[in-house]
Amino acid sequence: MSQPADSRVKTLNFNVGVLGHVDSGKTSLARSLSSTASTAAFDKNPQSRERGITLDLGFSSFTVDLPDHLRDIGKQQQYDSLQFTLVDCPGHASLIRTIIGGAQIIDLMMLVVDVVKGVQTQTAECLLIGELTCPRMVVVLNKIDLLPPNKRQSAIEKMTKRLHKTLESTRFKECPVIAVAAKPGGPEAPDTEEPQGVPELIELLKKQTYLPQRDPGGDLLMAVDHCFSIRGQGTVMTGTILQGSLAINDTVEIPALKVTKKIKSVQMFRKPVSGAMQGDRVGVCVTQFDPKLLERGVVCTPGSLRTLYAAVISVRKIGYFKGSLATRAKFHITVGHETVMAKVTFFGLPPVGSPEPPSDTKPPASQPCSLEQPFTFDREYIFQDEYVTGQGELSSGADPEQWALLEFERPVTCPSLCLVIGSKLDTDIHANACRLAFQGRLLQGFEDKNYGETSLPRLHIYKMKQREGQVERVTDDYTVIGRNLFKKETNLQLFVGLKVMLSTGESGVIEGGFGQSGKFKIRVPEGLRSDTQQLLNSTSKKKGKGGGKGGPANEEEPKADSQPVSIHLHFKRYVFDPHKKMVQS
Repeated sequence: MSQPADSRVKTLNFNVGVLGHVDSGKTSLARSLSSTASTAAFDKNPQSRERGITLDLGFSSFTVDLPDHLRDIGKQQQYDSLQFTLVDCPGHASLIRTIIGGAQIIDLMMLVVDVVKGVQTQTAECLLIGELTCPRMVVVLNKIDLLPPNKRQSAIEKMTKRLHKTLESTRFKECPVIAVAAKPGGPEAPDTEEPQGVPELIELLKKQTYLPQRDPGGDLLMAVDHCFSIRGQGTVMTGTILQGSLAINDTVEIPALKVTKKIKSVQMFRKPVSGAMQGDRVGVCVTQFDPKLLERGVVCTPGSLRTLYAAVISVRKIGYFKGSLATRAKFHITVGHETVMAKVTFFGLPPVGSPEPPSDTKPPASQPCSLEQPFTFDREYIFQDEYVTGQGELSSGADPEQWALLEFERPVTCPSLCLVIGSKLDTDIHANACRLAFQGRLLQGFEDKNYGETSLPRLHIYKMKQREGQVERVTDDYTVIGRNLFKKETNLQLFVGLKVMLSTGESGVIEGGFGQSGKFKIRVPEGLRSDTQQLLNSTSKKKGKGGGKGGPANEEEPKADSQPVSIHLHFKRYVFDPHKKMVQS
């Protein structure tokens, strides 16, 4: 049986994301922190090695005495100790999967910088992810053992100054910078070499801790990072609770496997507990299933997560991304705890002063852009060939408000309103270019596999279209025959009733086709002006009555000089309208 929650030692779990460029020494640092804390803090404690144990590749933890500033604040919770859980993010793709997956509970970011190489491309990407996901940061200058002893201090000071300059325009300006050598001599060196500066780093981390806001309410969402079987007991999933809480006998859903399971027991810090809440790292034993089916993923309250085939997100370009964001391009989309390829369609509010949308849609198109405008199916949007950046402004805040439709290559399971990051992870990792392209929030998800037919027609995204043709001849004071506006195979019935404008100023209405060659008849309700008639009559050859046989003779006419009156057709076409209707204001 598990102990009642109040009889256990209460440990505050504080999650630290360890980010940095490949080979900056993140894993060595995580290892040295855990082992230094274990030997320094736990010599007297028989459970020290157990508590410092690595939970899974990329996850390790160490426990220290609760700092005084938390002892005062945390009186009501009566915490006895502080556990740091280090989330070591190995490769870049894993990095954004892990960090965004745990965005709601990463309390502090440790940015590891190679003191010799300084800020590299991936360091900048880590910084961006940190800005999107967590409130505090500590910069660790690693590998100081590689600097010549006589120049070490000045090199550290120089790099610290440079970093503070880099961080000036971010939310982490004036964050602490500390110098260490996590593994003197490099990864191959014997373990006899003591790490340098690690005890001081632990003290700095303790000073940077705060009492995180943890809410046990709402639906459960737990990020699972490891899964294994225990014979005769069940399957254990270890991970971090991102939101909500869980308790023994609760039923939870594993959306990836489309199954629900009952919780048989829960452990925190290798001790049985009756339940756990947001921010806690736990091992949860449930009724048996094959652990190979769930390497990493999420567990949730049954029915609380949705599996989406497509989604609408708010979108902001990440300033350091050099490429354009083109509609129909494919990006790696990290959403919830998954990264999947998706085709992207960008759209925005119609430009100020553009024609009004039809009266049955809501606000006027000339409504100014503001960042407060929520996405709604009631509004009209204009299709964009690419994401639009603010004119001449470097600041991302200057970009007009925009959205994107994401169409996933395979369905994704995620909570609503979660953070979304679009990136180009197939870019060469050694190229000096930021691969994180845009970020946003998930606003609307489409759960129907046939969302193209069932949901997208509700999305009023239009393209402005314009066509130009010529008047071929006048048939009477109120009618002209036009050509070159449509292809021969065009279904002219779709265009009947649309207004056109003649270059001479008259407006007319398309009445229908004329013959078989794509010609059409225009009715001019106000009648043709006499000078227009004169112009048309003087430049057109005398012909017999219009008909099928007249067609070939017309083809012989020289087009440019003999037909000076042009016909202009402007209309909107809604991108997702299954009927492909043309609409005019």
